[in-house]
Amino acid sequence: MLDHYRTQLTRIPFGVAVAVSLLVLFMPASGVPSAPPGTDKVVHFALFAALAATGRIAGFPTAKLLPALVGYAAASEVLQGLLPIGRSCELADGLVDVAGVAVGWAAAALARKVSGASSR
Repeated sequence: MLDHYRTQLTRIPFGVAVAVSLLVLFMPASGVPSAPPGTDKVVHFALFAALAATGRIAGFPTAKLLPALVGYAAASEVLQGLLPIGRSCELADGLVDVAGVAVGWAAAALARKVSGASSR
């Protein structure tokens, strides 16, 4: 019974990461703070690394998690270009998103291995 609650609790950080990503990726350009060049790439990388890591920790199957996050990366870029929010679709952002997914997933896998937890 406690395992059920433990599993549910591990999904909270993933839900928070999803909510933050939606807020950041779809905020109108007027709400995006000015920052040095390249900062947006760091933000994209960190968002998608967090999504992958928290999704892996939550126990979502890799075969579903990774394609879903890559699809989300592509869809979010297309939507940024299509929605009337003053944002643009950039291939480089999408590639950085996918790199973040790979690094976040690998970091969570390594953390599991180091901690002795079973991999999924």
